[in-house]
This record gives sequence, structure tokens and C-alpha cells, in this order.
Amino acid sequence: MTQTAIIIGAGPAGLTAAYELLSRTNIKPIVLERFDYMGGISRTVEYKGNRMDIGGHRFFSKSDRVMNWWLEQLPQEAPGQAEREDDVMLVRHRKSRIYFLRKFFEYPVQLSAATLRNLGPWRTCKIGVSYLKAMAFPIRKVENLEQFFINRFGRELYATFFKSYTEKVWGVPCNKISAEWGAQRIKGLSIRKALLHFLQQSGKSKQDIAQKEMETSLIEQFLYPKLGPGQMWEKVARRVQEMGGEVVTNFNVTGVEVKDGRVVSVKGRDGGGAERTFPCDYCFSTTSVKELVQAMSEAGSDVPPNVRDIAARLEYRDFIAVGLLVDKLKVRDPQSQPGQLVADNWIYIQEPDVLVGRLQVFNNWSPYLVADPAKVWVGAEYFCYEGDEMWTLSREEMANLAADELARIGILERADVRDSVVVHMAKTYPAYFGVYPRFPEVRAYVDGIQNLFLVGRNGMHKYNNQDHSMLTAMTAVDNIAAGVTDKSNIWDVNTEQDYHESKEK
Repeated sequence: MTQTAIIIGAGPAGLTAAYELLSRTNIKPIVLERFDYMGGISRTVEYKGNRMDIGGHRFFSKSDRVMNWWLEQLPQEAPGQAEREDDVMLVRHRKSRIYFLRKFFEYPVQLSAATLRNLGPWRTCKIGVSYLKAMAFPIRKVENLEQFFINRFGRELYATFFKSYTEKVWGVPCNKISAEWGAQRIKGLSIRKALLHFLQQSGKSKQDIAQKEMETSLIEQFLYPKLGPGQMWEKVARRVQEMGGEVVTNFNVTGVEVKDGRVVSVKGRDGGGAERTFPCDYCFSTTSVKELVQAMSEAGSDVPPNVRDIAARLEYRDFIAVGLLVDKLKVRDPQSQPGQLVADNWIYIQEPDVLVGRLQVFNNWSPYLVADPAKVWVGAEYFCYEGDEMWTLSREEMANLAADELARIGILERADVRDSVVVHMAKTYPAYFGVYPRFPEVRAYVDGIQNLFLVGRNGMHKYNNQDHSMLTAMTAVDNIAAGVTDKSNIWDVNTEQDYHESKEK
């Protein structure tokens, strides 16, 4: 008899798990998704023919397995193909910069003449002395993110280019955030590697898309679905159903029943309010750990008190994206001709006098995201807590805040804004502070449930990129197919010491 796997969540990890199960086992996946869209935070939001990428998703990985998987779903475009067909991946040039002092700085920071000129001699001197001091006298016991940054870049460069943006993202001081966040997000990046990259790339021709020799933060180009990241996951969801799996949308999971060390059923309510229960042989969870443990408790599962307490107090940072359709940008790009659009995919806003943290220029992700190519379609990104003052602003108030702030720092003219849309995404970033140091207690409990697999960003409370989330799902299916019960290799994905991308050639 065919076995069944219930998969909670239709984001990259959940849909990858479903596809892999159908491709390599006799297990039927049933994906339960709370909303009516695919992709989780890797979704595409459409508004009057304009498309938004929530958070910016480069389709790049140093894992051949992931890159080939993507291209199996959406092939890389041939010359002129994107003009005729939608189901293709574009090859896009990567450009991201820091906006500070109302000027552009390359990201990662380069010790170029333009950087030195923008900083001025006094600030440049302080950065250099601070960096040399950090190299000569590094902090020996690195416990928080501030210490991590200082060891890599020096205190002055950290304060200039990293502190304000990072604290906008997390809403707490960097010295309150675990250094583990830095170890996962910018692993091998340093001033030395950024400088070597700058020197090595000068005068080089176009890079191979694999870019195996580069740090991920330094890649030159990436793949991108013509119609945004959601296009990939909508395609995968259709293929899952064609292969015999199920995808149930508008389904809110309320209970996960555990008996004798195994998940035996998952229950919840569908869009019509009807309660349904799904028995299962396996369970994959991509929902937040907080919600998973709560659902276990609601179903009467015997969850230890310490696990319930820790899970209930895990923190998350939430996200608001404001799409603004404008006639043109005001900001002048020294690298472009007058009147040309800035070249950036996204711009990190380091200015401390505004709340906006990052700006996407959707025209540069894919020209097909913009209904009218004569307009500029941008996304202003804000970080907050669900239910706080910013989260509860009306759509009009939030759109006005974004337009006013971008006008204040010289990005656009307020009168050039033609339309706007506001999108809220809860639990976008699992937090590495608060009760997080006790998370291993939760992991020990859930790993002991034999047929339960936590995968993906929120599923593991781990700040994974899209490709890392997919690899956790692939690894979990590998284990099932091979009869492996040890789940440590799933947690090893995207660790600084033992990261898959450094092994897969």
C-alpha cells in the first residue's frame, strides 16, 4: 500500500520535498498550504500587471544538484526565447550597493578610488587604522554579531556600513544577536577576499554561471525566472499534482498528533471552515517551530514543558514590502549615463534618518516584471514585528511613509509616484536572540520523533537561503529513501564548518 507524507507549507522546502518524494519513492505527498499562493516568501505578487519579488531571490547556488533541479523546471533562455515564451530563466547581472551619505558604495565594500573619495580622507584613515587593529588584536571569544563584524571588518567599517542596516533588520543591537547569524549569512566574506575579488575580476570577461570559485556574496550573475520567483514554485506545484501528489490551499493546520514517538495525523480547517484530518506515515514541517509545537500541544501530544516554553518564546522579524510605481528616479548614478536607470537589483539603505532598510529595482531583476517599461517599479522594504505600530499602519499610511522617506533621501521625487501596493509577510526572519540559545533543547525533542522532518527556514528556525532550504528537503528525502534515521545531515546544511556548497562540485 502507498504510504503518505503530509507536508506543512508550500514554500521552496515543502514543494521540493513533495517533488523529490514523487521522483524517488512510492510515498504520496499531500502539501497543506495556509494561503492561496505558492512559494512562501519566494512568491511573486502581481498588482495591475506589475510583479513584485518579496525580498529578492537570486537563483544561484554552489550546489550542482540545486542548479540542475531549477533548470529542469525552467530552462535557461536561448537568445530571443524570453520574448516568445514565459517558462524560461533569464541570466541577470548582479549589482547591489550601499546607499550612505546620499551616495553609492559598492557592496561588498571595495577599496576603490570612488569609495575613498565618497568617504573622505579622515573617515578612510579611521577605517584603515581600525581594520589593522582588528587584524592584529582580534576578539578571541566571538559571542555576538557585533564582535563577528568587528573581527572581519574592523570597528569603524562595521559602524559605517553594517550597523544601521543590520539593526533595522533585527530591531535589536548587534551585540544582542548571536554570532551564528554572521557565520551562516556571510561565511567567508572579508576585506581581504573582497579586495582579491576586485583585483581578479578587473578586465575579465563574462563569468560562467556556476561561479564555483567565488564567495556567494561576490557572484557576478545569477538565474532568474522571467516572471519572478513564484513562477518556479507555481510550476513545481503543478508538476507535483500531475505526478500524483496533492496540494491543498487555504488550509490552516491546527493539530499535529504524536503517538509512541511518531506523527500519526495532521488536522486543520479548510477555506470553508470544515475540519479535516490527514493520517500520515511521514510528516515534513516548514511552518514556524513555534506554530508546530503549539499544534502538537493542541492535538494532545505529550510535549515536554521546556520544549513548549522555548518554542512559545522564539522570536521572528516580520517584513513589509511597499511597491511604488514612479515615472523616474531622482537619484543620479555615477556609473550610468544621464537619464538611465540605476543598475542595482537592490540597494541597502544605510541612512540612519529613515526606517526603510532596502530598495529593490524590479526592472533590473526582470524587465518582464514591469507592465510599462517607461516606468520604474521599485520595492521599499521595511522590517518590523507583527502587531507593532508599523505593522498596523493602514495601506495608505504605509505607502506614504515609503514615498516620503525615499524622497527625503533623494531617491525619487514625491510627485513622480503614480501608484503603490503594500504586502505584509509574517515570520520572514527567524531571530537569533532572546531564547534562541536554548533552541537545541527543541531540536533534540523533534529529532526524536522518528517520522518528523523539519526543513526550510522557519521549519528549522534557521536563516537559510532558498537553495539551502531546498537542500534540507532533498537531504530528508535522501534519508528516507536510504533508511537513514540520523537527521544531523539535514541540520548540517548551511553550517560554516561543513557546508554543502563547498563539497558539491
